[in-house]
Amino acid sequence: MKRLGTGGWVILALAAIYFIGPLVLTVIFSMWEGRGHYGFDSYVTLLQRPNIVSSLVISVELSLATCAALVVLLVPAMVFMNLYAPKLRPVFEFIAALPFVVPAIALVAGLSALFTGPEWLIGTPFYLVIPYFFLALPYAYRAIDVGIRALDLATLTEAGLSLGADLGQIIRLVVLPNLRTALVGSTLLTLAVVMGEFTFANVLLFHTFAVLINEVGQNAPTEAAALSTLSFLITWLAMAGVLLAGRRGGVQLSGAR
Repeated sequence: MKRLGTGGWVILALAAIYFIGPLVLTVIFSMWEGRGHYGFDSYVTLLQRPNIVSSLVISVELSLATCAALVVLLVPAMVFMNLYAPKLRPVFEFIAALPFVVPAIALVAGLSALFTGPEWLIGTPFYLVIPYFFLALPYAYRAIDVGIRALDLATLTEAGLSLGADLGQIIRLVVLPNLRTALVGSTLLTLAVVMGEFTFANVLLFHTFAVLINEVGQNAPTEAAALSTLSFLITWLAMAGVLLAGRRGGVQLSGAR
């Protein structure tokens, strides 16, 4: 810390103001009751809303389902690409970057036009897992790609095959435990993206936590600020839980031993 110098401390102070300042101001505004008085009336009123728990549960379930979909679909595809089709890397890179350049409203319009079934999925909030998968794809892809490149994947695969394991067993018993750090990172990013996503849910008429924040903000700005604060705390608690789970599992990046 002593090596930072004056310039380093100034940069740290500016970064703290930039990141922490808006949160502090939001908390202060959420407690404003008018005429210079502050209290917790907004939080009390907010907790009395009948749909706050259901909206939060939907967002949490969608976050977990999206994380699971990314692991189940993305990890095997990336392992196969790195082992047997490295020339497809530019294609993977291009697909992973598409959500950055295609507007969310265009994605949801295309999804609504192309994906018309099954009916049991379209009529439920879990239909949002499909667009959320693509929305979180760039972040999850980068995190998992870094983890895979840190492994000697070819050696691990050859060792597993020589012991009689198939590719599925190698991914489940060897690759995934060694990708724990990368999976934790992709999960954290996916949680943050899904919990704060508004466009898809609003257009497709699903009442997620972000949609609730927008509805509350139209008539009760202090309650919306309180809801945003709660959303921030819930997201960070979820991230802390994922980090603790990753640490307890023991991280190993150098290959099976």
